[in-house]
Amino acid sequence: MGITIILNELKTQIERNKDSMTNMSKINPNKAFTWINQLAHSVSAKYGVVLQLHFLDPKKITDTNSYGSENLSILVDPKRKQFPIHRDNIKEKANEFLDQVEIKDAYMYEGKEGVKVFLQNGRIDILPGSIHIWCQIDSNIIKFIDWLFTYCYGIKPI
Repeated sequence: MGITIILNELKTQIERNKDSMTNMSKINPNKAFTWINQLAHSVSAKYGVVLQLHFLDPKKITDTNSYGSENLSILVDPKRKQFPIHRDNIKEKANEFLDQVEIKDAYMYEGKEGVKVFLQNGRIDILPGSIHIWCQIDSNIIKFIDWLFTYCYGIKPI
């Protein structure tokens, strides 16, 4: 199972509910936020992860076409503090899959570890139990996340 499967299923559910979501996002953005994240949770729970959508710009809540294509968190195991593979492997693969990135160690305290990947248009925070994507998701990011799912989080493709 890769992130592609989850995102495609989420987009299918969003399309089914698009008119309602569009109306709700204009009338009651907080309710729309709750609804889209409940939908994301119900889709992702089938795959053993939790998907959360974020709206860094509150105006984006009305852009239902962007739902599921940017600013996502994927929680795999929030209690995990260390990667099952060496951080250098993650950094190497980030360089391989993504163009023009700057990579730094992050969250290196209390036995925790993490990696921040800075892209031209945002960043990806990679923690032992979660991934936080703070940018538009493209095919290279999907390939990298799929690699993380398999080699870092132990989630094998279907």
